[in-house]
Amino acid sequence: MRILLISDYASPSGGAERVLLGLRTALLERGHDARIFASAASPMGEASFADYQCARAAKQLRGLTQIWNPAAYSTLKKVLADFRPEVVHVRLFQSELSASILALLRNVPTVYHAAWYRLVCPLGTKMLPGGQNCRSEAGVACVRHGCISAYSLPRVMAQMWLTQRNWGSVNTVVANSEATRKQLEESGVKVDEVIWNGVNERLAGDPHKTVPTVVFAGRLVWEKGVDVLLEAFERVVQLIPAAVLLIAGEGPERANLERITGKLGLGSRVTFLGMLRPEEMEERFREAWVQVVPSRWQEPFGLVAAEAMMRGTAVIVSDSGGLAEFVQDGVNGLHCRAGDGEVLAEAIIGLLRDPERARAMGEEARKFAMAHLNEQVFVDRILSLYQRMSCDHRKVEEKERPL
Repeated sequence: MRILLISDYASPSGGAERVLLGLRTALLERGHDARIFASAASPMGEASFADYQCARAAKQLRGLTQIWNPAAYSTLKKVLADFRPEVVHVRLFQSELSASILALLRNVPTVYHAAWYRLVCPLGTKMLPGGQNCRSEAGVACVRHGCISAYSLPRVMAQMWLTQRNWGSVNTVVANSEATRKQLEESGVKVDEVIWNGVNERLAGDPHKTVPTVVFAGRLVWEKGVDVLLEAFERVVQLIPAAVLLIAGEGPERANLERITGKLGLGSRVTFLGMLRPEEMEERFREAWVQVVPSRWQEPFGLVAAEAMMRGTAVIVSDSGGLAEFVQDGVNGLHCRAGDGEVLAEAIIGLLRDPERARAMGEEARKFAMAHLNEQVFVDRILSLYQRMSCDHRKVEEKERPL
């Protein structure tokens, strides 16, 4: 089967991109011709793995190209003519490629696979600046709540209008969690199926051979709650002086987080690792006792938590979004109220003081991940979807074919 995967980015800078790259690899291994079309943009400056690329728009024109990107449109038009995919799988498109590409997909079975809430929220988070969940429809309310400027409103509305106009090209909508389905359907977008992301199998970790080690991985942005983790870790160190915290990732909040680390007197107990390659991450995190995902926003899925579970690491996550679906509180991990550093500290201390409980949770997490979050399970479901869509498309073509 010829499959075209479409994304704004094709560098491993985020969970959605890593899932896309893993999917292409798995499809190729199964004998399918899977290729990626993306922009040349790379949020963290990493190399792109795209098979086809369109030029990155100039920074000063990005607002316009998010409405209509002529480079993305013309390049994709040529790709479709040359490659002739049997199925198109759209992952991300609103930050770089624009909704203009949807107009080209009317005659190809197309699935939109929602990785976040960008379809119904200009920020993609459905969270207000104060941290509350947003219940408003996108539009003037976004200005009223301070999420976007009045200057940006016409651009945002134009983007959403163009998306709605071309939405008929999308045959199937898949969400990566029930939480994502809920957010989209509350805003009027029908979701046909929920398919959890999959992560590749990896060697089980070997915790408790080193000092009590807590780890975090993700973009260093306010929504990820790393500042809450640092405040919680101050309390952890008071009771468990040997504990250390490893923070992997980059982002605009790094300087502020380093300042907080110094202010709390945690300089000798916290290490900022920066961006790590996947193999480096595995090496540094294999001996982790606990991995924490303290997100303020409702994570649509939470790939780093799934990766930790596959590694056999006990996880502590915020009790909302997709995280709360596959991390079972008290069984294969713990839930904490988002933004509550005191409760988070208690959860971390409890697991570090009881390594056998942490080990047992990690073992349960790995069992669950192997059964439900395995990349092969994910690919099986995606392929089944492709085959149904392709079959339905052929039936429609046969009905429309003149006698």
